[in-house]
Amino acid sequence: MKQLHNSAFSTTLTLAEAHRRAARSLAEAGIETPKRDARVLLCEAAGIDHAALVRDPDASLRDEAAARLQAFVERRLAREPVSRILGRREFWGLNLRITPDVLDPRADTETLVAAAVETLREWRDETLRILDLGAGSGALLCATLSEFSHAFGIGTDHSETACGIARENLARCGLAERSAVLRGQWGEALAQRFDLILSNPPYIRSGDIAALTSEVRDHDPRAALDGGPDGLAAYRAIAVDLSRLCAPDGVALLEIGFDQAESAADCFREAGWTSIALKRDLENQPRALLLRR
Repeated sequence: MKQLHNSAFSTTLTLAEAHRRAARSLAEAGIETPKRDARVLLCEAAGIDHAALVRDPDASLRDEAAARLQAFVERRLAREPVSRILGRREFWGLNLRITPDVLDPRADTETLVAAAVETLREWRDETLRILDLGAGSGALLCATLSEFSHAFGIGTDHSETACGIARENLARCGLAERSAVLRGQWGEALAQRFDLILSNPPYIRSGDIAALTSEVRDHDPRAALDGGPDGLAAYRAIAVDLSRLCAPDGVALLEIGFDQAESAADCFREAGWTSIALKRDLENQPRALLLRR
């Protein structure tokens, strides 16, 4: 790992100079987006937004900002994701808190939200019931509740800590009164039915986790990644209760791995589901299954 000099950033630098120095260090370490990462970390360290950086690039880097930037860049050089350094992630335009206890919600998962909005566009003003299985940070529940303004949503997670993070994010987004988060394994403790069911379950094969990038492998909770020997354990568990939980006219959307379009679908076919469609992400990769009753 590339090491920074102990005084790589000091008050003798302007904001623009600090940005260039940070970006150069990240680029030399092979970070894919060095300029963007450096800009975000600099703005966070200095307590400014991008507009302020553009407006006054020759402003001096203050003492506390220099120390924070030094620490941030060192963490990024150690392959800690920017979102983990900041403790937050933007998802579907919402600013969500994340911690080491929850999966970092990535842009590809927004495919599920887009598919839900498209599929249920005629129901936008209805009092829908939404369920997020394995809610983690609550990203999917927050995003869909923000789109369906009359809906009520429930999130479940086996981790009490994750449940707390999801509740906090729902409150941050002004959605606490239209939601609840319950500790439990998938939907086994629920008796009601839902119009929209969402899930981003763990689907990485156990044997493949070691080969993931360090940003994922070392910073996302293993329980949120590990889908068992074949990557399908969570789908089988969800399939057991999905028919019971889904309303007669309801739909379910589940994220899948790039090579699981058929194998994940088979888990639900075996449980009696016959209407299964594939949704692709912006890179045209298989990303989600859409199930209808």
